[in-house]
Amino acid sequence: MSNDMIISARDLSVGFQIGTGIFNKHILKAVDSVSVDIETGSFFGLVGESGSGKTTLGRAFLKAVPITNGTATYDDGEVALDLATLDGPALKDYRKRAQLIFQDPYAALSPRMTVRDIIAEPLEVMGLTNSRAETDDRVREIAAKCRLNLEHLRRFPHAFSGGQRQRISIARALVSGPKFVVADESVAALDVSIQADVLNLLKELQRDLGITFMFISHDLSVVAHTCDHVAVMYLGRLVESAPTRQLFEAPRHPYTKALFSAIPSLDPDDDKSAQKLDGEIPSPTNQPPGCKFHTRCPFAVDRCKIEEPKLEHADGTGHEVACHRWVELMEQHAL
Repeated sequence: MSNDMIISARDLSVGFQIGTGIFNKHILKAVDSVSVDIETGSFFGLVGESGSGKTTLGRAFLKAVPITNGTATYDDGEVALDLATLDGPALKDYRKRAQLIFQDPYAALSPRMTVRDIIAEPLEVMGLTNSRAETDDRVREIAAKCRLNLEHLRRFPHAFSGGQRQRISIARALVSGPKFVVADESVAALDVSIQADVLNLLKELQRDLGITFMFISHDLSVVAHTCDHVAVMYLGRLVESAPTRQLFEAPRHPYTKALFSAIPSLDPDDDKSAQKLDGEIPSPTNQPPGCKFHTRCPFAVDRCKIEEPKLEHADGTGHEVACHRWVELMEQHAL
């Protein structure tokens, strides 16, 4: 694995057995043969519709769900870990290095604990401090970085707004000094003005603390503002991955193009119409053969229905796409 990649996955799959009995058992493929690299110190975005497997992929990188097949490795320059086989004391140590920021700031905090105790809990559980005074010093330090003052630490979560609660959640995730953080729809429940404040805080923390963020979202405007690199996921597979500016300026997969065309414009003279996708995303328990997107793609041909496309390099800039016809469609200006 390259030294500048903190997370590297090859053909990673996560499946869950559903149903009971001999004939009713099915495997739900939440993540299917995903290969991806996340550069150290980057803000990596992952987008897609609900049910595409974004959250499951993030939790697989945190070793919060079992990896069914493939490989995933973590390397922060100090330790290198095989996430597929990680368990025991090594897994406990990994919890210090990789953390999660939850989506809902209201459900993620215990109403019976003060903010100080909420932020201090990871330190105490992981045994990272030797005294209450040392714990308090660390809590005050990370609280200040997350724009929380001493008075806030004495209160309970019900006394705070959604944006303040999310800053508490961020402080709790960062208090152990992680190198890798998964932010799972971490601004989706907030007002637009508060979203901007929290996103700017995350970018500031990334620069100051050298953290690598994996930012999961379905809001493309948020991703464009925040992320350095973006991967697009559909039905458990990556269909496109590229540096943010390049992806937004020249999407090469029909699904990515459809997502971007649905972004509302503030220009009243913009006559752009959204590209309509027929039908719903197929069930993960009954996936179509060939390209997973062919049941909704307006450009699908017979080959798409029988042969699954592989993620391939589109150029030398890190742009990858999984589509049989992307070159042809680019030449026809269909994308």
